[in-house]
Amino acid sequence: MSRVLYAEKSWNPLARTVELTGERLRRGGRTTPLDELNLAAMAEAFLRGRWLGGGGTERPLERLAEGRGAVPVTRVTGTTTPLKVHRAAEFARALGELAVRGCGGPDAVAALAERATALGAPLVTEHIAFVRAGGAPTASPRLEAGHLLPVPRTRDALDVLCENVRVAQDALPVPLAVENIAALISWPGEEMTEGQFLYELADRTGVRLLVDVANLHTNHVNRGEDPAEALAELPLEALAYVHVAGGVERDGVWHDSHAHPVPRPVLDVLTDLASRVSPPGVLLERDENFPEPAELEGELAAIRDALEKGASAKGAAGKGARERVEVAAGAAGAPAARPGPDRGSLEPARQRLALAQTALLSALVAGTPVPEGFDRVRMAVQARALAAKRADVVAKVAPELPVILGAEYRAAFLAYAQERPMGGGYRRDALDFAEHLLRAGRPGEAWARRELREWWLERSGPRPRSRRPAVRLARATRRVLLRR
Repeated sequence: MSRVLYAEKSWNPLARTVELTGERLRRGGRTTPLDELNLAAMAEAFLRGRWLGGGGTERPLERLAEGRGAVPVTRVTGTTTPLKVHRAAEFARALGELAVRGCGGPDAVAALAERATALGAPLVTEHIAFVRAGGAPTASPRLEAGHLLPVPRTRDALDVLCENVRVAQDALPVPLAVENIAALISWPGEEMTEGQFLYELADRTGVRLLVDVANLHTNHVNRGEDPAEALAELPLEALAYVHVAGGVERDGVWHDSHAHPVPRPVLDVLTDLASRVSPPGVLLERDENFPEPAELEGELAAIRDALEKGASAKGAAGKGARERVEVAAGAAGAPAARPGPDRGSLEPARQRLALAQTALLSALVAGTPVPEGFDRVRMAVQARALAAKRADVVAKVAPELPVILGAEYRAAFLAYAQERPMGGGYRRDALDFAEHLLRAGRPGEAWARRELREWWLERSGPRPRSRRPAVRLARATRRVLLRR
């Protein structure tokens, strides 16, 4: 059961007392799941010592009453509701700290550090990417991509990324390694190549690198970038380990699927890497569509052969590569960190980057105009890929929906996604999709509509519905009395 962070007591059983836990906010008989709240915007304001109000307005935290008062609570839809509580300042602190923990703030990094210690992890890894944008800093709705998107290779982005890496490094008990991602689109006006960007990042922070050779191949197909040039520019002395994965090409676009065999071009990039440095470890990524053991062993053997071929090319013995291929950690050295801009001077860069990322993500998921300089064809491909990824994940989170809707599921969800950008998590997305269909009188078959309604009612409330009509009637009566 989730820990209670704020609670009120009353002798009156019908009083609208407030309770906040790590999963929900309850006032009287009404419960709001946390994924319906705009935690990112509230966390950003809270970290600056302010509280977010309606219309993007803010007030200093110290102005909230210690006793009874109204605390604005902002939803992902942008609406704000004043919540009357017994101890306004205490409630705001509890909700603000919860928002920070839930949005990747210092508390979230501290929790990650605890898990790394508990598991005895040799290092922590993360992608160089962004997955959400908007919120209070940009005076726009919070948007979720649902997948990794590239950051621009500019000085602004590099300065912000270096500072974010330093914050994480200070909190983690083990080394941090960052991974290059696959991308379908390129930012206009980039100031560095991928190799130059990663070299300076490692040089300024001492962070280690997790090189994904499959992503280097993906960017070669999709963006015309030469993997050999990228490898030549990387600080390979900072290499922590390597990822290898398969993909598939559709309509001239390479998709890094993690669900297909590793192709020869990816193995060739691995050989090139191994000819330059001895990788501390190599990991084969396979997320779904798992093959038979014999086929999987064949892929591992091909990876070993690629490593040994590269090791032979640089005049080193390839024996150790065969033993290292299934080890996903490394102890390679990394460049010593050197200072960058101070935190105060980063705020203008953060603001510029936030606005640029919001404009890009809004064009991809909300149908706003494509920002100047982007390839419109590739933007359309990326938008379709994000929507397809969103449909796939919702089908996994809520597998009953494809069963109820049958062949209609995918087309119905993609049409819904065009109108409704994702502002919360995937579970909230599944519930909103079902509600969207029900309000439109769909699906057409009465039995399917009835099953969808029952599925939605079972999951949209604070607790599962009882199968006994008398219990449901008693709960409904209590809710009506509490609202008086």
